[in-house]
Amino acid sequence: MCNHCEHNSGHCEHGHNNEHCCSKGHSGTGLDNFLIKKLVIVFTALILMIILKPENLVSQLFYINSAIIKFVIYFTLYLIVAKNIVLNAFKNVLSKNFLDENFLMTIATFGAFGIGEYPEALMVMLLYQTGELFTDYAVNKSKKSVLALMDLKPEFANLVTQTDIQKVAPDKVKINDIILVKPGEKIPLDGTIVEGLTSIDTSALTGEALPKSLKPGDTIMNGCINLDGVIKIKVTSEFQNSTVSKIIEMVQQASDKKTRTENFITKFAKIYTPIVVFLALFLVIVPVIFGGAFVQWFERALTFLVISCPCALVISIPLGFFASIGAASKNGILIKGSNYIEALSKVDTIVFDKTGTLTSGVFSVSEICPALNISKEEFIKLAAHAEHFSNHPVASSIKSAYLEDVNPSDIKCLKEIPGMGITAVIQEKNIILGNAAIMEKFNIDYPQDIEGKTIIYMAINGKYAGYLTISDTIKSDTKATLLNLKKEGVKELIVLTGDKGLFGLEELNNGSLIDEIYCNLLPNQKVEKLEELMKIKNHKTALAFVGDGINDAPVLSRADIGIAMGKMGSDAAIGASDVVIMDDNLNKISETVKISKKTIQIIKQNIIFILAVKFSFLAFGAFGIVSMWGAVFADVGVSILAILNSMRILYFTQPK
Repeated sequence: MCNHCEHNSGHCEHGHNNEHCCSKGHSGTGLDNFLIKKLVIVFTALILMIILKPENLVSQLFYINSAIIKFVIYFTLYLIVAKNIVLNAFKNVLSKNFLDENFLMTIATFGAFGIGEYPEALMVMLLYQTGELFTDYAVNKSKKSVLALMDLKPEFANLVTQTDIQKVAPDKVKINDIILVKPGEKIPLDGTIVEGLTSIDTSALTGEALPKSLKPGDTIMNGCINLDGVIKIKVTSEFQNSTVSKIIEMVQQASDKKTRTENFITKFAKIYTPIVVFLALFLVIVPVIFGGAFVQWFERALTFLVISCPCALVISIPLGFFASIGAASKNGILIKGSNYIEALSKVDTIVFDKTGTLTSGVFSVSEICPALNISKEEFIKLAAHAEHFSNHPVASSIKSAYLEDVNPSDIKCLKEIPGMGITAVIQEKNIILGNAAIMEKFNIDYPQDIEGKTIIYMAINGKYAGYLTISDTIKSDTKATLLNLKKEGVKELIVLTGDKGLFGLEELNNGSLIDEIYCNLLPNQKVEKLEELMKIKNHKTALAFVGDGINDAPVLSRADIGIAMGKMGSDAAIGASDVVIMDDNLNKISETVKISKKTIQIIKQNIIFILAVKFSFLAFGAFGIVSMWGAVFADVGVSILAILNSMRILYFTQPK
């Protein structure tokens, strides 16, 4: 039973009992208590073993010299130390899936008891359990970085009713309900602030250490902590569709997605284990047939089995990937499975959506080019008056460029022509404002050689009066991100956009940071273009797509790795992606690639080191150069070194 949630989890993938592992992913008090209990058992058994040595006074006083008494005492200690291993071995034998480290350790130590080597049998398990202690500690350490997300789940919400405020479960709150959040409380649901000023701690979600100030009208994610103000929030999504719920679900699903490396290790262990069992039998039978001493060769075979345990590989490889997911989580990067870490390490092409990804999606007037002898100030004044009642993003950018107040009484005969623009009478002037189509509709002679920009034309009293250009603003971290990706070995950076031209990317394109730009693409055409790019790439490399909108979901799903910008991204994009950048910090894309490459490098180091030591000591054990004690020291030592090497991934990068 899991101590955290009382979920009956049975046995976990490491063979541990359900005292400290839960399939729902909970850890903490149960696992910490288990480690302490295991540590006490190991040290108690070790002290008793030292006391019971024949030359010690205690043994002599209590006449612990007979073979039967020694056997009973040592075997009792053995069962206390090795209970889980022996039970798992027998259960696996009954299920016909027994060729694992539990089986190898059990038959090796039972064999040691059979030839009277009681201290060796007990020491084998003591050292093995010591290695397992290091393993459990390492797994616990790496899990806490990811499973801290579980603690984001709020316990209650303060629901504002017509008469009072009720404390209810978050899943009882509906969309458009108003909730109240006090200082120090977790934000229970996603929503929009309707009353109050505050600052919030977003570090658990985004990795950002600095508090974020919010005001009425700002959106707020559940899982953050309200720091210093009482606020009221209008709920925009039910709890099961909230940010935290989706993150928790993604984390739980991530462990089910194994990499090819992990699958290889699993298959390797299944083939490797029966081979070493057969070789151990060969090591006993053949020399004895040719006159060798049975006890000598039997002991060598037992040593051979102890050395052959594949636990270092079976533990350190998945641990390395889990530590990588933990390191990314500390930086506000959610990787949905270890298979994507392996793919990210091979990325040599990254394709970007433009609006909302490389650019802010906030439009601004970049150029004003009047004609007819009117000033720029007069031009933008007339344009702002014409757009005064429009909520279109382009209209908003024009109104923002005019720094004075608009007098609505100056606007007459306003008419909007869908897809074209606006006509109006402003200060007794007939104004036509819009795109090329509206100029052609009213037979206005205008220059048609301006390309690659969003152009808004103006005519006054039937004559062309100039134009202004609208640009999207490049995000502040876009340049640094593209440069860092190049440094990390990404060869091609490509943009797919629905815009007709560069439209905000001129600066990046001139700096040769972007290798190719494909414009004027519908969502289905983005998928088609992505598939073309995937066909021509090297099959040993991977292609990633970065996007944030609903229209990006098909491309995110089709790419080898889909990376979604989680803060501003749509639910469809986040759901279709393999990696989520929780705070929309573009630079974290290069961090993700860096973490992935470091992970694969460390895992390869572990595989080479473990196999080299294993095969060397197998030869030493077969020829009697290494005793069983030395074999266990070697096996445990290799496991601990591999585990510590994997744990380096957790500290490879720190939250920014």
